[in-house]
Amino acid sequence: MTTNGAAGKGARPVIALAMGDPAGISPELTAKLLALSDIREAAHIITIGDRRILDEGAKAAGVTLDLEPSTLEDLDKAGTSRHVFVDLAHLDPADVVRGEATLAGGTFATRNFRTALELAHAGKADAVCFTPFNKKAMRFAYPGYDDEIRFVADVLGFTGKVREFNVLEKVWNARVTSHIPLKEVADNLSIDGIIAELELTQACLKEAGHEEAKIAVAGLNPHAGDGGSFGMEEIDIIEPAVEKAKSLGFNVEGPFPADTVFGRALKEGYNAVLTMYHDQGQIAMKLMGFDKGVTMMGGLPFALCTPAHGTAYDIAGKGIADVGASREALLLAVRMAKKKAALKAAA
Repeated sequence: MTTNGAAGKGARPVIALAMGDPAGISPELTAKLLALSDIREAAHIITIGDRRILDEGAKAAGVTLDLEPSTLEDLDKAGTSRHVFVDLAHLDPADVVRGEATLAGGTFATRNFRTALELAHAGKADAVCFTPFNKKAMRFAYPGYDDEIRFVADVLGFTGKVREFNVLEKVWNARVTSHIPLKEVADNLSIDGIIAELELTQACLKEAGHEEAKIAVAGLNPHAGDGGSFGMEEIDIIEPAVEKAKSLGFNVEGPFPADTVFGRALKEGYNAVLTMYHDQGQIAMKLMGFDKGVTMMGGLPFALCTPAHGTAYDIAGKGIADVGASREALLLAVRMAKKKAALKAAA
């Protein structure tokens, strides 16, 4: 299968799919995903992992898979229209402790992820997806693993701005701050910082097909500060940032109280809500669509998507894991890969 620049040639994009934590639902989700006819028709998929682990997942999921075995060295060879599996042969199923974060599981997942990233970086894949990781296990294997953004930057030497977005069909959530303590949020807000997040949000929405993005901005404090009664961040930082963004041509409004902004967004057709911190948006998004939510890393040269839920150790191996969010993640990666290719071709 020839992979270089596939999306740019009008062909189906190539997606590098990394298997996630083997002790959770990732093996069966990977198998279920690869068995879906619409997924198989949407992209050429390079799955990376250990075939023994995938077969365990397929058995739990009750599906049969048709994958061409391949090596990393053979990926550029033409001659197959089948989806391929790169077997790194790096984890015996006997060494998997189901429902437990371990060094073995973290080593498995980090190597899969690294390989997928390197394929995209080399132009052999148009986007990257992965089934859920367990951060504790990842840190056993890679002590500096704070989150996926940090790992991507380390692996690729990427120094640009990358931010995590949560995506549902009707609304996205972007945020100004992410994995920091709540007590540090206010000190990390600035007019320029909010403008930068709006710029990245608009660019990512455009890559996903939203040409005229409409963005709502949440306040930080209760009732968006209530005119300064409950904090001055809205008056001193967030409102000036919104006004500056408008002057720059953004279709943006706010700040709106955080407890009503998502309802307003759905009712009034906003494409995204920019929140000030992690849980301010995550709680709303997971309540609205836990089984359909996607996490997307914006700002990279390629799309990077995963289901927003975790490894669900409590139901691992039972075959009941819902594949909906994994499906949505891969389809979003496909749309973004195609749009990136079209924008590149038009430039």
